[in-house]
Amino acid sequence: MILLLTTIFACKKENVGNTAPPLINGVTDLINRGTPLQSVKYGEWIVIKGANLATTFKVEFNAVLVADSMYYADDSTVTVKIPTNLPDPINNPITVTTKYGSATYGFKIMQPAPIITRFNPEAGATGDLVTISGNHFNGVTEVKFGNAVATIVSKSNQELKVNVPAGVTSAFITVTTPVGMATSPIRFGFKYFIYDEKLQTGWSNTSYSATAVFNHTTTVKRGTTSISNAYTVGFGGFRLSKAAPALSLTGYSAIKFSVFGGPGTEAKRARVIINGVSTTAFQIVLKEGAWSTFEIPLSNFNNPATLTSIEIKEYSGAIVTVYLDDIGIS
Repeated sequence: MILLLTTIFACKKENVGNTAPPLINGVTDLINRGTPLQSVKYGEWIVIKGANLATTFKVEFNAVLVADSMYYADDSTVTVKIPTNLPDPINNPITVTTKYGSATYGFKIMQPAPIITRFNPEAGATGDLVTISGNHFNGVTEVKFGNAVATIVSKSNQELKVNVPAGVTSAFITVTTPVGMATSPIRFGFKYFIYDEKLQTGWSNTSYSATAVFNHTTTVKRGTTSISNAYTVGFGGFRLSKAAPALSLTGYSAIKFSVFGGPGTEAKRARVIINGVSTTAFQIVLKEGAWSTFEIPLSNFNNPATLTSIEIKEYSGAIVTVYLDDIGIS
C-alpha cells in the first residue's frame, strides 16, 4: 500500500492550465454571439471573443478600468459591461490582461449622441459667455445658435463654455459631436421683451388679487431686478396688458418667461392665459426654491395673430408668492 501511494503521488503533476498569452479576435453582443459587431455604444454588455482568457484579472476600455463585478471570463470569452463614459467619442480600444500577458483590440465604442440639459444665462448680448450643461460632449466639433457658429472657449464631457455669436436674438442652441447632434430644449434669447430689467413701454400691470412689485432685487434670474408677485387670494392673477395697438405676433413662435417659486409653491399649479382666452390656457407646475423657465409655443394658444395680454393665474387655490423674470416672446 505504501509503495502504491508513493507511485501515485510521484506520477501526479500540477494542472497549471493554459499559460499562453491572451488573444482577442472579435466582439459580439449577448444575444447573437456568432455575429461579430463593428461598433457598440458606451454602457452596453458585450462578449469579447478570443482564446486563453480564463485567467483574466483586468479589463480596460481606453485605459478606463472595469470593476471586477462587471465582467466574467472563461477560456474563450470575456462577458463585460462597458463603462458609461470613456475618453474618446469613437475609438476606445479594449485591453484584456491575464496572468500570462495582455492583448489590445482596436474597436469602435461610441459615446451616445450629445444631450443638452440647460444653459446659462438664457439670454444675452454678442460675446457674452454662455455655459451649456449636459452629457457626451467629448469630441465636440461645433456649437451653433441657430445658423450662427459660436466660439468654443472651453469644453469637457459635461460642460461647454461658448461666446454668443453676433446677430443672435432668439435661437435654439445645437451641439455637434462625431456621433450626433443635440438641440437645446428652449431657445436662447428673446425676439421681444415684455419685462427685462423693467416693464417695457406700452405695457402695464393689470393684475388682480395679486400684488406685483417690479423692482425686486433679492431673487433675480438675470440682471439686477425681477418681479415679486404675491397672490393675495387663491386663484389670483398676475397680468400684464398691452396698450393699443395690439402687438402683432407675426414672426414669433413662443411665449417665454422664468418663475421662481416662493415658500409653499412646490407642485402648485398655475395657468398661462393669452389675450384673456381661458379656453386655451396652458398649465404649468411651480417648483419651490428654484427658477423654472417655460417656453410655450403659440400653437398651444391656437396661434393668435396679436397679443394684448399675458396672465399667469394661480390655479391651486393657494396664497403664495412667486418671482418672475425675463418675460417675452421668442
